[in-house]
Amino acid sequence: MKNKSNFSTEHLQYLKKQRNRSILVNVVRIAFLAFLLAVWELAAALEWVNPFITSSPSRIVKTIGDLYTGGTLFYHINTTLTETLVGFFIAVVVGYSVALLLWWSELFRKISEPYLVVLNALPKIALGPLIIIWCGTGSEAIVFMTVLIGLIVAILNMLGGFMATDESKLLLLRSMGASKWQTLTKLVIPSSLPTFISMLKINVGMAWIGSIMGEYIVSKAGIGYLIVYGGQVFKLDLVMSSVLILCVLAAVMYALVALLEKLVVKNVD
Repeated sequence: MKNKSNFSTEHLQYLKKQRNRSILVNVVRIAFLAFLLAVWELAAALEWVNPFITSSPSRIVKTIGDLYTGGTLFYHINTTLTETLVGFFIAVVVGYSVALLLWWSELFRKISEPYLVVLNALPKIALGPLIIIWCGTGSEAIVFMTVLIGLIVAILNMLGGFMATDESKLLLLRSMGASKWQTLTKLVIPSSLPTFISMLKINVGMAWIGSIMGEYIVSKAGIGYLIVYGGQVFKLDLVMSSVLILCVLAAVMYALVALLEKLVVKNVD
C-alpha cells in the first residue's frame, strides 16, 4: 500500500477531487434511475399510460416474485446463463486461436479474409433453420448460435490487435535475430492485451444476443423463452420482467470483465 506522505499536497488534493467526482457520478446515476422508476410507476398508477402495455416497476417486482415462488425463476436464469457462458468461452478461445493462426500465416490470412468479411456481414438469424437441422432443438443449437455470433467478432478484433503491433519494435526484434515464436510471445501477445480486453467486452453483448436469439428460434426454457411466451399470451409484465433480468445478468457479466481489466492493468503497472 502506498504511503500518502510520498505524494505532494497538490497531488493528494487532485486524488480527493477525483474520488469526490466519482462518488458524485454514482450518486447521480442512482438518483436518475430512481427518478425514472418513480415516474414510470406514477404514470402507470394514474393511467397516463396503459399499464397493460408498459407494465410498471411494482408489477415487474410482483411477476419476478411469482416466478421465484413458483420455483422457475432460477431454472430459467440458469438455463440462459449456462448457454451464454459456454458460447462466450468457446467463441473467445476459438476466435483468439484462429486470429493467432491468421497472424502467423500471411497466406492463410489472405485466403480467409473475404470469407470472414462475408460471414461477419451475414445475418446469423438466417441460419436458424439450418442450425435446428444440424444441432437439434436442444441447448446445443442455442450454444451454436451464440458461438456463431461471437466467433467472427473475436477473430476480427484480435487479428486487428495483432496486426497493430508497433512496426519499429517488430523490426528491432527481427534485427536481434528473434524467431517468429519469440516475437509472438514477447511482443505481439503482450501488446495486444488491451485489444483482448476490448474484445471480451464486445463479446459479452454478442454472447447474450446469441443466446437470446437462439432461444427465440428454439427453446423450452430460459429468459428468451419467457420473452417469447409472454409476448404470445400477452403477458407483458412477464416480458418486461424477463428483459430486466436479462439487463441485470448482462451488466454483472460486463462488470466482471471490467474488473478483470483493472486487475490486468494493475499487474502490468
